[in-house]
Amino acid sequence: MSPRPTSRKATVSRKATSSPKRKNQSKGTRPEDERMGIGATFAYGFQHVLTMYGGIIAVPLIVGQAAGLDGANIGILVAASLFMGGLATILQTIGVPFFGSQLPLVQGVSFAGVATMVAIIDGGGGLPSVFGAVIVASLIGLLISPIFSRVIRFFPPVVTGSVITIIGLSLMPVAANWAMGGNSKAPDYGSVANIGLAALTLLLVLVLSKVGIATISRLSILLAIVIGTLVAVIIGMADFGGVGNGPIFSFPKPFELGMPTFQIAAIVSMVIVILVTLVETSSDIIAVADIVETKVDSRRLGDGLRADMISSAVAPIFGSFTQSAFAQNVGLVAVTGIKSRFVVAGGGLILVVLGLLPVMGRVVATVPTAVLGGAGIVLFGTVAASGIRTLAKVEYHNNMNLIIVATSIGMGIIPIAAPTFYDKFPSWFATIFDSGISSGALTAIVLNLVFNHLTAGNSDRQSVFAAGTGREVPPEVYEALQDGDYVMDGKIYDAVGTEVTCASMMAAENLASGRHIAASSQESSDPASAPATRSPGDEG
Repeated sequence: MSPRPTSRKATVSRKATSSPKRKNQSKGTRPEDERMGIGATFAYGFQHVLTMYGGIIAVPLIVGQAAGLDGANIGILVAASLFMGGLATILQTIGVPFFGSQLPLVQGVSFAGVATMVAIIDGGGGLPSVFGAVIVASLIGLLISPIFSRVIRFFPPVVTGSVITIIGLSLMPVAANWAMGGNSKAPDYGSVANIGLAALTLLLVLVLSKVGIATISRLSILLAIVIGTLVAVIIGMADFGGVGNGPIFSFPKPFELGMPTFQIAAIVSMVIVILVTLVETSSDIIAVADIVETKVDSRRLGDGLRADMISSAVAPIFGSFTQSAFAQNVGLVAVTGIKSRFVVAGGGLILVVLGLLPVMGRVVATVPTAVLGGAGIVLFGTVAASGIRTLAKVEYHNNMNLIIVATSIGMGIIPIAAPTFYDKFPSWFATIFDSGISSGALTAIVLNLVFNHLTAGNSDRQSVFAAGTGREVPPEVYEALQDGDYVMDGKIYDAVGTEVTCASMMAAENLASGRHIAASSQESSDPASAPATRSPGDEG
């Protein structure tokens, strides 16, 4: 069959003329800069607050109880955590020069420091020693954040995909604990009623997501939580009776729980926590950037880490602790598709208000933990699914990427499957590796360096580790080819030896490496993918 160059030229011509227009339309815009109406901004922002509310109050509750505080003082810790979480979120999303990644990231008290803070308290230092250690360690983190901001080039999809997947998987025990009731010492923990309420909330999320109305689908998490709470009230599993108990307005007072004290041992142990926080926040920044489909360079990553550290340094003044990005809210961005950072900033403003209005905090506190658990299953599962989607973009042919993914995810799962795995190790080691996120992230980074950057000693044929990842060629390829077409040196030629122009030059290279391609007759959905070069004889 003779070649038909005319139709192929036409493909080039159409794509070449449409590409500049599309490019100019999108020039200078970022998905995270989308602005919505005030009502939608605060509705979606409130959804973020509900998603992370249980997590943000968990740390002050645990630390306050360990310090032997009464209910009123624990309430001060909770209010301070809400207040500082809101301020940190606004700084991270809106940003000022050198501080804030300008990404839809919700900030709040980090879980990474709970064990260390409890250990400091048990060692006799009390809360003042915890506050002092957090301040000094956070300032040290602020100084070293530029080092972390320069590791962005060591986070290719094989690393980011592994880390995002681990983040989602490591959060699933949190969702399961919430679904069971949240308090393992409660008599109804794990009861059919709690798990049934979680299942109802999960079902509501799925049903509302299926509705053909975009607004309802995007607000499915919030609506499911509201409906689940109303059902809980009807069946006696939630009570608004305590909402009126306590002050309506209260501003967090500086050093209300005592002036900070500074102990070397406490500071050293908290520095390790800060290092873990930097790793986790870096992972969350990269994860949400991947979901939003925006660019993150070393400067933007550094701005995000500095916002984390300055917020953590200020937090103890008002009675709070280290701040970091909340991974569960990364999942909410993926589920709803709302990528606007201003929506999350609205959620930060709501957190500030909740910190100033304890009565509002008590309203939100009436949401049963089991309801949050049902929503959490979808949220955290979506984070893992986003990581799997990223891993699908990784090239596994003739390299060590598969073993990097396998080992990283395995290291990240160990603390989840066996929480006591590192109990016999030194405390500094356990602090780092007890977190599946930090252990998996560190493993992925190190293995990527060893196998993909320090290539000395690597085998020329490493694809043995990619067994089962065979080639797949879509039917569209066969439909685009003509009699006599062949591939040589990554290029497609027709029967007379003339190079055939593909939808993109990358597609031709992908064919040689066993990846999916789309030939010229199967046009890309993105007009911006017009070919950079054309075969001899092509015109205009």
